[in-house]
Amino acid sequence: MNILVTGSRGVIGRALVPYLISNGYGVVRLVRAKMRSAADEAAWDPSTGTIDLAALEGAVAVVHLSGESIFGRWTARKKARIRDSRVQPTRLLSESLARLDRPPRALICASAVGFYGDRGNAALTEESSSGNSFLAEVCREWEAATQAAANAGIRVVNLRTGIVLTRDGGALATMLLPFRLGLGGRIGSGKQFMSWITRDDLLAVILHALRTEGLRGPVNAVAPSPVTNAEFTRALGRILVRPTLFPVPAFAARLVLGQMGKELLLASARVEPARLRATGFRFRFPELEGALRYLLGGGI
Repeated sequence: MNILVTGSRGVIGRALVPYLISNGYGVVRLVRAKMRSAADEAAWDPSTGTIDLAALEGAVAVVHLSGESIFGRWTARKKARIRDSRVQPTRLLSESLARLDRPPRALICASAVGFYGDRGNAALTEESSSGNSFLAEVCREWEAATQAAANAGIRVVNLRTGIVLTRDGGALATMLLPFRLGLGGRIGSGKQFMSWITRDDLLAVILHALRTEGLRGPVNAVAPSPVTNAEFTRALGRILVRPTLFPVPAFAARLVLGQMGKELLLASARVEPARLRATGFRFRFPELEGALRYLLGGGI
């Protein structure tokens, strides 16, 4: 019952490996060749197109999470790394799995709600069309790179993940210091929707995707209650017992962060987990305030 995991050193992967083990699975971590240091690790190098095919044989499923962080100013070089670190490794992995004598039953591949672009107040399900932003283009190519696996009969699930809330990294960890100092505030108008999920619920979504045979294709990995940036700001301020009186004007976000500020902080995506609901998934943290109180211990 081995599961192969890429991105095991990331914010999600670090928690996923022990979570899968606690649920009765063996885990083999696929890591860059120069980083391989343990018996439960196999090597690959997407930049050269090399991968340990023997390590892939016999795995019941693959969870593919690796990719360059999208945080930071998007220079031309940074954008190329964001794209190449998702599309090329996914294509290499999918084509390699398709060639195996004993391919896995499922490939659970990360994607993102960036697929939908900036859509205002529109309610978005897995049937909604893609946007026209840089991230939307990357997500389309990322998901398309799994086609070789799907053509080989492997059940592919593309998890379109929202903002993952955890204290261990990512957006929430970045926000905590300014908010605790009383320097937090809405970004731009604050009307843009944020689709989010706790890391604990995302781990459960991945397990659900592994075990639910009827689940395939795009799956929105988001909580059922997206909130506006203004609502998120007020909730975080309440829990930390701090004022949120320092808004960041939209022009300042664009000036300082460029395209990243426009697509990550100012874009609106009101995404609904339609397919998770249809397959009976139950969220532990469906509402934002309860999720933040759990993660932050009431702000104390």
